[in-house]
Amino acid sequence: MIEFLTDYGLFLAKVATLVFAILFVIGGIVNTAARQRGQHQDEQGDLRVRHLNEEMDSLRDSLRQAVLPEAERKAARKQQRKEEKARHKAARKAGAMAADRKPRVFVLDFDGDVQASAVDNLRREITAVLEAADKKDEVVIRLESPGGLVHAYGLASSQLRRIRNQGVRLTVCVDKVAASGGYMMACIADRIVAAPFAIVGSIGVVAQIPNFHRLLRKHDVDVELMTAGEYKRTLTMFGENTDKDREKFQEELEDTHLLFKEFVREHRRNLDIAQIATGEHWFGTRAKDLGLVDELQTSDEYLIGRCKDSDVYEVSWHTRQKLAERLGLAFEGSLERIMERWFHRGARRWW
Repeated sequence: MIEFLTDYGLFLAKVATLVFAILFVIGGIVNTAARQRGQHQDEQGDLRVRHLNEEMDSLRDSLRQAVLPEAERKAARKQQRKEEKARHKAARKAGAMAADRKPRVFVLDFDGDVQASAVDNLRREITAVLEAADKKDEVVIRLESPGGLVHAYGLASSQLRRIRNQGVRLTVCVDKVAASGGYMMACIADRIVAAPFAIVGSIGVVAQIPNFHRLLRKHDVDVELMTAGEYKRTLTMFGENTDKDREKFQEELEDTHLLFKEFVREHRRNLDIAQIATGEHWFGTRAKDLGLVDELQTSDEYLIGRCKDSDVYEVSWHTRQKLAERLGLAFEGSLERIMERWFHRGARRWW
């Protein structure tokens, strides 16, 4: 009987594994097809705006409701109604007194990867904000990026420069890291605010490429690389690299580094470029001493302070996914969770 149950359990495990594998493949095919179809269509999405002042008020009211005595809660509600009435009255006069309106702060997020792929959303958000903002307003970028491709972060930096070019104040907040290409973006700001232990700097250029020439030669494999133009290709992965190739590649790196330093110097004129453009990075406290950042604060502290005298809006662009793509992603996620739980249970039972 025990042997039968053991065999039956193994049979069920094999069947379950096969079924999960088939469903996983089908889900992947559906998801890939949906993505490929999306490549031939214009990306559609929606712009979402959150009034952070209201969110702060809601948090404050919830806490008051929980901790204040009844008499104080009533007094707080009465004061709140009085403030709301004053705000509504001011809003009704806004048409005739537009010049007296409160400044607006538009908050955008940029979470950078190696390819700076978040720039696709960033450019839409900036375009929308610049249609509404004027010189009385401010744009705050909550920036997180360790850097990446030169051309990708060059484009991302150019998007931020659009804000400065229109005469709108730009502030960059760094809570964790703005290094290399991330700092290239940050240095455009009128003001850089960083958390005390945020990583800042890394003003340098790095390139790395493996070379398999000796391995291929050992196995009698030839690689033919044909070019037209003396420097169409310098270092290669499969061909033999020469000292001349290395010298040219190093020359290109040095020129890129020079452009990087000139870019930073243009926007942060108080910096000692020779001191900070060594490729090193610093924590926020040290970065402030060097002039890489202007103020030590978290983005939360900064925005809470701005809420006191400004209307603060979080602006984000969200791309709409096709139904098939959403189902495919949800299906993949569900399968991954199911298989993870199943394998973990199996490990406890059988190992």
